[in-house]
Amino acid sequence: MFEKVLVANRGEIAVRIERALDELGVASVAVYSELDRDAPHVERADEAYNLGEGPAAENYLSVEKIIDVAARAGAEAIHPGYGFLAENAPFAKACEEAGIVFIGPPASAIEAMGSKTRARELMQAAGVPIVPGTTEPVATVADALRIIKEEIGFPVAVKAAGGGGGKGFRVALSEDELEGAFEGSSREGEKFFSDGTVYLERYLHDPRHVEVQVLADRHGNVIHLGERDCSIQRRHQKVIEESPAPAWVVDPEMRERIGKIGVDAARAVDYVGAGTIEGLLSAREGAEPEYFFLEMNTRVQVEHCVTELTTGIDIVKQGIRAAAGEPLSYSQGDVVLRGHAIECRINAEDASRNFAPAPGKIGAYSEPSGPGVRVDSGVKEGGEVSPMYDPMVAKLIVWDADREQATQRMLRALKEYEIEGLKTLIPFHQALLATEQWARGETCRDLMEDKSWLKATASQAPAPSALPAAEGEELLEQSYAVEVSGKRFDVRVLGPPLAGAAPSNGASPAAAKAPARARRSSSGGGGPDTLTSPLQGNMWKVLVKQGDSVQEGQLLCIIEAMKMENEITAHKAGTITELPIVEGAPIQAGAPIATIKSPEEG
Repeated sequence: MFEKVLVANRGEIAVRIERALDELGVASVAVYSELDRDAPHVERADEAYNLGEGPAAENYLSVEKIIDVAARAGAEAIHPGYGFLAENAPFAKACEEAGIVFIGPPASAIEAMGSKTRARELMQAAGVPIVPGTTEPVATVADALRIIKEEIGFPVAVKAAGGGGGKGFRVALSEDELEGAFEGSSREGEKFFSDGTVYLERYLHDPRHVEVQVLADRHGNVIHLGERDCSIQRRHQKVIEESPAPAWVVDPEMRERIGKIGVDAARAVDYVGAGTIEGLLSAREGAEPEYFFLEMNTRVQVEHCVTELTTGIDIVKQGIRAAAGEPLSYSQGDVVLRGHAIECRINAEDASRNFAPAPGKIGAYSEPSGPGVRVDSGVKEGGEVSPMYDPMVAKLIVWDADREQATQRMLRALKEYEIEGLKTLIPFHQALLATEQWARGETCRDLMEDKSWLKATASQAPAPSALPAAEGEELLEQSYAVEVSGKRFDVRVLGPPLAGAAPSNGASPAAAKAPARARRSSSGGGGPDTLTSPLQGNMWKVLVKQGDSVQEGQLLCIIEAMKMENEITAHKAGTITELPIVEGAPIQAGAPIATIKSPEEG
């Protein structure tokens, strides 16, 4: 076993790996950007090294800096976690050249599975079923249209060859949508994976996203740990995962079948460590199910926790042991699924605004606990969810005897979770898990695409009371503690200073306390003609110009925030009279994007 391992990541996955290293008796080395100087993963590591300021490309993605830190710290191995450099074959090679063990598969496996087109070729050769489509990149929109008409048909999925995590994935339902889908997929592939090539797949209507966890060692042992159902997604990115899949979706026979597919896929690339074979399951009650290979994630998955709870196997520790040359601690016969586990991704996003990223400072913070509850987090009270990184705050995972009881336990845990200062997906999770669609084990795709339903998931907590301010007077957010019927509540009021004012709701003046904090507030939102930014980010692309006539719902610009592209559409029809945005420039939440005048307004 190693004596010291560098964790080349941040947030909750870095903390998760450090905990596993602690249990193995291995010293941990953290790396951090200046933004993360006081982050929990830095505090709990045995050693920590600053990688500098700037975007991730200048710190967490700097192969040279991380290899240098590992050498200075005397780390024998590097665990990449997920994201950043986790599926970067040149990084795995650089570790090998520096005499450092890369905790993950060999670079050859990462290369083979990193290109979705190459992976499809390999899986087809290994006898693994793939979604009908191309195994070679498609160069132009014209080529794509010819292939679609001759071989695939609409609707079609246009996918970046190096994509993943929902990025570089666009759907064209008709010929009119093909050019936009092709260009969008290529653009995201180039931006996030330095690979703008795309390929085509038949778009399956409302499939289930079912994946298989695999473990492999350097001694030829490969096992699977059953399936996870990750069908609850927004923008093709997962938000809720469960293990096992609902019983009517995956029965024991199907579990054995897709488990074999996972093992065969891992063997085809001489895999080592923890990995996941993702697939699409066309499963409808009364119909013969079809299962297709989608892609392989050559790393530990965000949702590995649900499999840990249903199998009792620590996937992170098994991956570390495999990298150290130890054989797997389990055979296939040892793997037994017990009970049911559900994971909710607690992201800093506003579901009521089409899942717009909502970075910001964290106020009061308290995690749920109790029987069958696990929280994997990398934040703390007073910390910050930065627009520089992924919007994940934490992962909330529960286990119980069956799916129905696990759902009730999750609803209880969500109710206990306290995160002040941020918009999160907690209200969304509470709303979705209470639906009949979830109870029936459906994909809930209709809800995820229903903007009215999503708006209704906004927090039911009352908005701060906004009292009018005199001209030039600063608005303050003030906190009070009030007592009603023997219970104490925190109350926030937005308005002019209320020094000496008694709280309402029938509480006595003695129950109030001095304001705990104050901040500036802007009106935001704009008037009926002005469209304002719903989030903070960078103006990735501007698609209109001043003087253009636009229709309601027309795409105006794309804002990049927290690794996501957010499309901003016109809130009304008319002529753009003001357009103060600049492509490539940062934009703040509430900043004006465009002023649109209706024809009747002149």
